[in-house]
Amino acid sequence: MIGILLVTHNGLGDSLVDCVRHVMGSVPPNIKVLSVLADDDPQQKEDEGRALIAQLDTGGGVLLLSDLFGATPCNIARRLYRPGRVEGVSGVNLPMLLRVVCYSHKPLAEVVQKALESGCNCILSINSDLGSCDVATGCADN
Repeated sequence: MIGILLVTHNGLGDSLVDCVRHVMGSVPPNIKVLSVLADDDPQQKEDEGRALIAQLDTGGGVLLLSDLFGATPCNIARRLYRPGRVEGVSGVNLPMLLRVVCYSHKPLAEVVQKALESGCNCILSINSDLGSCDVATGCADN
């Protein structure tokens, strides 16, 4: 199983994890959050991130999910990146996180692809008849 590390501004990661709890009934043990506050030392946060990755990596690798490309949390995540072992996606949203949780038993490269697909495909106009985003579909084939 892959580990999932949210690297986000302030309490965003914790809020997303609370939403996972609400939707799924519990939070899987393979999810951790690294919150980055305005006054935090980026080097210290990078060190904390490495420690969390060590906890999360049980052999399948770790997926980093960051909120805003180019911002401090994403820059920290980029320094934690290790091709094929610690991968990352920016622009985390709830559909992306739910899909990643549902597919976390799959290989890391496949989970990265699911994150990218659901992060984009689940952005719809609320009055749209053109499609839907059923992120729970992936949970059915666990």
